[in-house]
Amino acid sequence: MTEPTPLAAQRRDLILDIVRRKGAVRVAALVEQLGVSDMTVRRDLDVLAKAGSVEKVHGGAVGTAATTSDEPGFETKSTLESAAKGAVAEAAAGLVKPGSVVAISGGTTTYAVAHRLRDIAGLTVVTNSLPVAQLLRRSGAEEGPIGPTLLVTGGAPTKSASLVGPLADEAIRSLQVDLLIVGAHGVSERAGVTTPNLAEAETNRTLISAATQVAVVADHSKWGIVGLSRFAKLSEIDYFVSDDGLGAQARTLLGEQVGQLIIAGTQGS
Repeated sequence: MTEPTPLAAQRRDLILDIVRRKGAVRVAALVEQLGVSDMTVRRDLDVLAKAGSVEKVHGGAVGTAATTSDEPGFETKSTLESAAKGAVAEAAAGLVKPGSVVAISGGTTTYAVAHRLRDIAGLTVVTNSLPVAQLLRRSGAEEGPIGPTLLVTGGAPTKSASLVGPLADEAIRSLQVDLLIVGAHGVSERAGVTTPNLAEAETNRTLISAATQVAVVADHSKWGIVGLSRFAKLSEIDYFVSDDGLGAQARTLLGEQVGQLIIAGTQGS
């Protein structure tokens, strides 16, 4: 029996919405979420790919330039891959030493890391993230002298609540930090670490220049996604922290190029 066209159209709209929010989707995940066969999902992806709405890749699909050039807001991104982000944040927090100077970029995963740094003694945190600044400012008010010392860059806020631009870059250039914890919109073998926002990419590059070591925090859903602007090559990363949903091929490629690949377990998260 031929499938009713409206049902197929609704399902493809849902698939496209997922790709727009996450940047990529796997066939196996769609089969489970939509309750349809592998063949039906692949047929839907064929239709969307022919329309130019997605680009098919091995095992799934990624957004085209039209679907990935814009970045969702901080609140929207906070709802995605929360268990994976929590596991990544826990592992990344383990890299931070008492008494050190840490820079934290904008992003929901870096925000999760900041939550786990509030009790580390003698910490100084430099950030261009408004949510991170608000979080640590509240912690300082509540915890007094044991909370981190907070330094906030200037700049203009993006949709993801990051302060970027010449003012932010100039402030960062005057600093030297021990460890930068930076998030990513996308990571790939070809493009490296990317973001859709050109100004944010420049500010991230400035943060990298100011840091002795760089830790990229990115859950498995970021792999294979390419934003408009690269701010780091894989070879420039000292630590790449992801979760156990990261595929074997990605682990091999990252393990060969970054200083250290850290995989955080999500069981029990």
